[in-house]
Formats: sequence, C-alpha cells, structure tokens
Amino acid sequence: MARNSCVVVGAGIAGVMTALHLQRRGEQVTLIDRWEPGHARAASTDYNRVIRAISGRDEFYTRWARESRAMWLEMQAESGQNLMYECGALILATEGHCDWEDATAETFDKVGVPYYKFTPDEVRARFPQFKVDEIKYALFEPEAGLLMAHRCVITALKMFKDKGGVVKRGTVTTDAQERPMLDGQPIRADLIVISTGAWMSEMFPRTIKPISAIMGISVLYTSTPDGSDAFDMENMPCWIDHGQGSFGIPSSEGSGVKAAVVIPNTPIDINNDERLIEKASLAKTRTYIRHRLPGLVGQRVVDSKFNQVILTPDTHFIVDWHPEHENVLFAGGCSGHLFKHGPVFGDFAAGVGVRDYGTADRFKIANRRKLSPKESPSGR
Repeated sequence: MARNSCVVVGAGIAGVMTALHLQRRGEQVTLIDRWEPGHARAASTDYNRVIRAISGRDEFYTRWARESRAMWLEMQAESGQNLMYECGALILATEGHCDWEDATAETFDKVGVPYYKFTPDEVRARFPQFKVDEIKYALFEPEAGLLMAHRCVITALKMFKDKGGVVKRGTVTTDAQERPMLDGQPIRADLIVISTGAWMSEMFPRTIKPISAIMGISVLYTSTPDGSDAFDMENMPCWIDHGQGSFGIPSSEGSGVKAAVVIPNTPIDINNDERLIEKASLAKTRTYIRHRLPGLVGQRVVDSKFNQVILTPDTHFIVDWHPEHENVLFAGGCSGHLFKHGPVFGDFAAGVGVRDYGTADRFKIANRRKLSPKESPSGR
C-alpha cells in the first residue's frame, strides 16, 4: 500500500504527537517548525503541566484524560524518561461556587475515576500547605499529577525521528486563499496538518481567527522554604482553585512551587512581545500565596514563564478540515487544557487525517458558542 505524504506544521505537543501517530501508522511524515522544537515561544514550553481527569460534567474529556494518562505511562516506559509524576491533584471547591466541582464528582462516579472528597479539616490534616478557610470541600484525584512538559515534547520528537520521521526548520505562511505556503510555494502533500497553536489564528484569518482569542498567562515559580520538603511533589499535590482563578504545581525536580493566577483577557502580541511577566501578575500571585499558601510568604520568586493560549468560545479543541482545501486539517485550539491530552489527541487527529473516521462534532469549526462555567470542561 502506498504511503501518504504528510506535512505537520508546528512542533508543539499537538503537532509532535500527531506527527508521531501518523508515522506509527506507516505514513511518510515531515514535521516543520519556525524554531527549534521545544522553543520558549511555544505554548507547550515550561517545566511542567498538570494532568488530571477533572472536567466538570464533561465525560468526553474525563475519559480522554484517563486514556491519555495510560498512554503517557506507556511512553515513559518505552523511552526510559521521567515524563509523569503521580502526586495527585486537589480541586478546592469554594463555598457558594461549587457547581463545577459538584459536576466533577458526579462525572467521576459515572466514569469510574478514583477520587476522595475531603472536608476542610481533612485537607488541613493531609495537606497542611493549604489554608482553606473559605473552602466547602475538596476533591482529591490520586492518579493525577504533573507532566514534565518540555521533556515530554522532546521525548515525543525523538520517538518520531526514531521511527523515520523528518524534522525541518521553516516558516509556513498562507496566501489569500489560505493555502499553506513554504518559501513562497504551495506545500504539496496528501495531508497537511496545521498545529501552530496561537499562530493558527493569524495564518487563517477567515477560518480560525473568528472562533479564537489569544490570551497571555504568567506563571511564577517560588522557592521552597529553607530545610523544608513540605512543598515538594512527594508531599504536596497539584491543585486547582477556581474561586481564586488559580492553579499550581508543587516543586518538581527542584523547580520551585508553580503558581498561576489567570488574569482574564491579558493581551499578547505573539510575534513581538517579550516573554516577560507583568508586574500585575507578580502582585496578584504574591497576594494569592498569602491567601492560600502562607508557608511560602517571604520566599523569593526563582523563575517565571509567560506564554499564550488560543481560546475557542466553548474551550473545545479544533480538529477539522479547512472548508476550501480538502487536504488541510486543523489540529489545535488548545484552550489551556490540551497538553495533558497530548497522546490521545495526536492519535485521534492522525486517524481523522488519514480518514479512518470523521471528527467529533465538538471539534468542528462551525457552530461554536460560548459555554457557561457549568457547561465548560474547564469551568470557566
């Protein structure tokens, strides 16, 4: 059987995983990125990311996260790299604002995801790092944890190349008809997968830009206290704190404690802005630490990251064909929660790309609408 010629544009987690799964299917795949895969501009950069099944009432993403967890563990065993640490994830349900957390518990019961429901006193006893005065309860998902993000991308890239995949450096643009172009010439391939993250919007102003928004997110890493291992991943879980618009990760491999306070609608010029955090984010994060993690008060910020996410109105991913170019497949629209789904997302996108099956309705470009926090898999 003749192999399809496939070009995947963008070597973040969505592109690398799609390329890897196309290569595993026996296709002839070339992966193209403007910069070195794993570069600091990418949304897939950073030391670590949360992996958890917590998705509100959305059973689809809950099941995908569980399947992806198994695939990450398989990749870890195959590669011999430490890709995932199961330190658990704690979701804090704020008194009077627990719809998303209530729905998550119901979904976990339906799907069969292991979890515990803790009272505030139980949280204090088990995880004394957290101050939980206004918390009604917490859900703890023990098989959740963190992914070493940069290492995951580089490991998947190596696996792709080991299976015969080709990696090239180049800038892909589009013409007036939104045809992908490389070095001024149309890309010739049976399948062209566009996985350029936030750059997908500017590359496809008629197709993708109307259903996407770009938002910058600042992340700070705070030093752990002298002589204490209380904030290390062996003793502290990842956490999600919707009441404070925050999430975080314990110190892993010496990184420091990661805390992100999402400031809505933070603009970013993805081509021209420096990847530096803003003073407002620094102040908000320190205020949050005083409120939730008092044991870190007075500790120094030791590192920071500032990158971007591309948001769709309903926070669902995009896996769909260009309406005018039958060989151009979009794969992305990360909406801040794609990384943990990386392996299953890439496998699914590869199957759509070789037309083994169609895409899911939720991933189609048409009929996007903003979801309420109760409906949204991300709770926002």
